[in-house]
Amino acid sequence: MINLYDQFPQIMTDKVILRKIEETDIEKLFEIYSNKNIFDYIPGDVKKSRVTVLKMIGHFERDFTKGKTIFLGICLTEAPAEIVGIAEIFDYDKKVNMVTIGYRINENNWHKGIATQAVEAIVEYLFNTCEINRIQAFVMPENANSHKVLQKNKFVYEGVMRQSQYWKNRGIVDLAVYSRLHSDKNDI
Repeated sequence: MINLYDQFPQIMTDKVILRKIEETDIEKLFEIYSNKNIFDYIPGDVKKSRVTVLKMIGHFERDFTKGKTIFLGICLTEAPAEIVGIAEIFDYDKKVNMVTIGYRINENNWHKGIATQAVEAIVEYLFNTCEINRIQAFVMPENANSHKVLQKNKFVYEGVMRQSQYWKNRGIVDLAVYSRLHSDKNDI
Protein backbone atom coordinates (compact mmCIF):
# COMPACT_ATOMS: atom_id res chain seq x y z
CA MET A 1 0.00 0.00 0.00
CA ILE A 2 1.17 3.50 -0.79
CA ASN A 3 -0.01 6.59 1.06
CA LEU A 4 -1.96 8.84 -1.29
CA TYR A 5 0.54 11.71 -0.97
CA ASP A 6 3.81 9.76 -0.63
CA GLN A 7 4.69 10.04 -4.29
CA PHE A 8 3.14 11.76 -7.26
CA PRO A 9 1.25 9.08 -9.21
CA GLN A 10 1.69 8.19 -12.83
CA ILE A 11 -1.16 5.92 -13.84
CA MET A 12 -0.98 4.08 -17.14
CA THR A 13 -3.45 1.88 -18.97
CA ASP A 14 -3.43 0.68 -22.55
CA LYS A 15 -5.51 3.76 -23.53
CA VAL A 16 -4.72 6.63 -21.14
CA ILE A 17 -1.90 8.01 -19.05
CA LEU A 18 -2.55 10.18 -16.01
CA ARG A 19 0.56 12.13 -15.13
CA LYS A 20 1.94 15.18 -13.39
CA ILE A 21 1.13 18.46 -15.11
CA GLU A 22 4.25 20.40 -16.12
CA GLU A 23 4.85 23.97 -17.32
CA THR A 24 5.37 22.57 -20.82
CA ASP A 25 1.64 21.65 -20.78
CA ILE A 26 0.62 25.32 -20.67
CA GLU A 27 -0.97 25.52 -24.14
CA LYS A 28 -3.22 22.46 -23.73
CA LEU A 29 -4.04 23.45 -20.16
CA PHE A 30 -4.97 26.96 -21.26
CA GLU A 31 -7.16 25.47 -24.01
CA ILE A 32 -9.13 23.62 -21.33
CA TYR A 33 -9.31 26.35 -18.68
CA SER A 34 -10.21 29.11 -21.17
CA ASN A 35 -13.22 27.22 -22.61
CA LYS A 36 -16.47 28.51 -21.08
CA ASN A 37 -18.34 25.32 -22.10
CA ILE A 38 -16.17 23.27 -19.72
CA PHE A 39 -17.29 25.47 -16.83
CA ASP A 40 -21.00 24.77 -17.39
CA TYR A 41 -20.82 21.92 -14.87
CA ILE A 42 -17.81 22.62 -12.66
CA PRO A 43 -17.06 25.31 -10.06
CA GLY A 44 -14.88 28.27 -10.91
CA ASP A 45 -14.65 30.40 -13.98
CA VAL A 46 -12.81 30.67 -17.27
CA LYS A 47 -9.16 31.69 -17.12
CA LYS A 48 -8.38 34.54 -19.48
CA SER A 49 -4.59 34.49 -19.51
CA ARG A 50 -1.79 31.98 -19.88
CA VAL A 51 -0.03 33.66 -16.95
CA THR A 52 -2.94 32.73 -14.67
CA VAL A 53 -2.89 29.12 -15.91
CA LEU A 54 0.90 28.97 -15.48
CA LYS A 55 0.49 30.06 -11.84
CA MET A 56 -2.10 27.29 -11.42
CA ILE A 57 0.54 24.70 -12.36
CA GLY A 58 2.64 25.93 -9.43
CA HIS A 59 -0.43 25.70 -7.20
CA PHE A 60 -0.97 22.08 -8.34
CA GLU A 61 2.51 21.24 -7.01
CA ARG A 62 1.87 23.14 -3.76
CA ASP A 63 -1.49 21.41 -3.23
CA PHE A 64 0.11 17.98 -3.68
CA THR A 65 2.92 18.82 -1.23
CA LYS A 66 0.34 19.98 1.34
CA GLY A 67 -1.63 16.73 0.90
CA LYS A 68 -4.66 18.66 -0.33
CA THR A 69 -5.28 17.78 -4.00
CA ILE A 70 -3.68 15.75 -6.76
CA PHE A 71 -4.13 17.23 -10.24
CA LEU A 72 -3.28 14.84 -13.07
CA GLY A 73 -3.03 15.52 -16.77
CA ILE A 74 -5.02 13.02 -18.81
CA CYS A 75 -3.19 11.97 -21.98
CA LEU A 76 -3.83 9.34 -24.61
CA THR A 77 -1.16 6.62 -24.77
CA GLU A 78 -0.44 7.45 -28.42
CA ALA A 79 0.30 11.10 -27.46
CA PRO A 80 1.67 11.11 -23.88
CA ALA A 81 2.94 14.68 -24.13
CA GLU A 82 -0.47 16.15 -25.01
CA ILE A 83 -2.96 16.73 -22.20
CA VAL A 84 -6.59 16.17 -23.27
CA GLY A 85 -8.09 16.55 -19.80
CA ILE A 86 -7.52 16.98 -16.09
CA ALA A 87 -8.36 14.61 -13.27
CA GLU A 88 -8.45 15.53 -9.59
CA ILE A 89 -8.18 13.48 -6.42
CA PHE A 90 -9.07 15.59 -3.39
CA ASP A 91 -10.72 15.83 0.03
CA TYR A 92 -8.89 12.79 1.39
CA ASP A 93 -10.44 11.79 4.71
CA LYS A 94 -7.98 9.50 6.47
CA LYS A 95 -10.44 8.44 9.21
CA VAL A 96 -13.01 7.29 6.66
CA ASN A 97 -10.33 6.32 4.09
CA MET A 98 -12.26 8.21 1.42
CA VAL A 99 -11.45 10.57 -1.46
CA THR A 100 -13.38 12.62 -3.95
CA ILE A 101 -12.55 12.60 -7.65
CA GLY A 102 -13.30 15.02 -10.47
CA TYR A 103 -12.43 15.32 -14.13
CA ARG A 104 -12.74 17.62 -17.12
CA ILE A 105 -11.96 16.88 -20.75
CA ASN A 106 -10.97 19.29 -23.51
CA GLU A 107 -14.10 19.92 -25.59
CA ASN A 108 -12.28 18.66 -28.71
CA ASN A 109 -12.22 15.23 -27.05
CA TRP A 110 -15.76 15.00 -25.69
CA HIS A 111 -17.77 11.83 -26.41
CA LYS A 112 -14.71 9.66 -27.08
CA GLY A 113 -14.76 7.65 -23.84
CA ILE A 114 -11.69 9.39 -22.43
CA ALA A 115 -13.33 10.45 -19.15
CA THR A 116 -14.66 6.90 -18.66
CA GLN A 117 -11.18 5.45 -19.23
CA ALA A 118 -9.54 8.03 -16.94
CA VAL A 119 -12.00 7.33 -14.11
CA GLU A 120 -11.45 3.58 -14.54
CA ALA A 121 -7.68 4.13 -14.21
CA ILE A 122 -8.08 6.34 -11.13
CA VAL A 123 -10.40 3.85 -9.44
CA GLU A 124 -7.98 0.99 -10.09
CA TYR A 125 -5.08 3.01 -8.69
CA LEU A 126 -6.95 4.21 -5.60
CA PHE A 127 -8.33 0.78 -4.70
CA ASN A 128 -5.33 -1.39 -5.54
CA THR A 129 -2.31 0.84 -4.92
CA CYS A 130 -3.56 3.17 -2.16
CA GLU A 131 -6.17 0.82 -0.64
CA ILE A 132 -8.76 3.60 -0.44
CA ASN A 133 -12.12 2.34 0.82
CA ARG A 134 -14.55 4.90 -0.64
CA ILE A 135 -14.30 6.98 -3.81
CA GLN A 136 -16.98 9.58 -4.38
CA ALA A 137 -17.86 12.13 -7.04
CA PHE A 138 -20.29 15.04 -7.17
CA VAL A 139 -22.11 15.88 -10.39
CA MET A 140 -24.59 18.57 -11.27
CA PRO A 141 -27.95 16.83 -11.82
CA GLU A 142 -28.22 18.17 -15.39
CA ASN A 143 -24.75 16.89 -16.42
CA ALA A 144 -25.99 13.72 -18.14
CA ASN A 145 -22.62 12.84 -19.67
CA SER A 146 -20.82 12.84 -16.33
CA HIS A 147 -23.57 10.67 -14.83
CA LYS A 148 -22.90 8.15 -17.63
CA VAL A 149 -19.14 8.18 -16.97
CA LEU A 150 -19.68 7.25 -13.33
CA GLN A 151 -22.37 4.68 -14.07
CA LYS A 152 -20.10 2.96 -16.62
CA ASN A 153 -17.48 2.78 -13.88
CA LYS A 154 -19.95 1.07 -11.53
CA PHE A 155 -20.42 3.98 -9.16
CA VAL A 156 -23.61 3.86 -7.10
CA TYR A 157 -25.98 6.82 -7.30
CA GLU A 158 -26.70 7.95 -3.74
CA GLY A 159 -29.04 10.85 -4.41
CA VAL A 160 -29.04 14.62 -4.74
CA MET A 161 -27.76 16.99 -2.09
CA ARG A 162 -30.12 19.90 -2.54
CA GLN A 163 -28.66 23.42 -2.41
CA SER A 164 -25.50 21.97 -0.91
CA GLN A 165 -22.65 24.09 -2.23
CA TYR A 166 -21.89 27.61 -3.31
CA TRP A 167 -20.09 27.88 -6.65
CA LYS A 168 -18.56 31.15 -7.79
CA ASN A 169 -20.53 32.56 -10.75
CA ARG A 170 -23.30 29.98 -10.19
CA GLY A 171 -24.58 30.56 -6.69
CA ILE A 172 -25.98 27.70 -4.64
CA VAL A 173 -26.18 24.42 -6.57
CA ASP A 174 -27.64 20.95 -6.19
CA LEU A 175 -25.18 18.07 -6.54
CA ALA A 176 -25.78 14.41 -7.27
CA VAL A 177 -23.57 12.08 -5.24
CA TYR A 178 -22.02 8.88 -6.58
CA SER A 179 -19.74 6.49 -4.73
CA ARG A 180 -17.90 3.27 -5.11
CA LEU A 181 -16.59 1.19 -2.22
CA HIS A 182 -13.60 -1.12 -2.30
CA SER A 183 -15.96 -3.94 -1.31
CA ASP A 184 -18.08 -3.15 -4.41
CA LYS A 185 -15.24 -4.21 -6.71
CA ASN A 186 -16.45 -7.75 -7.21
CA ASP A 187 -20.11 -7.22 -6.37
CA ILE A 188 -21.10 -4.86 -9.16
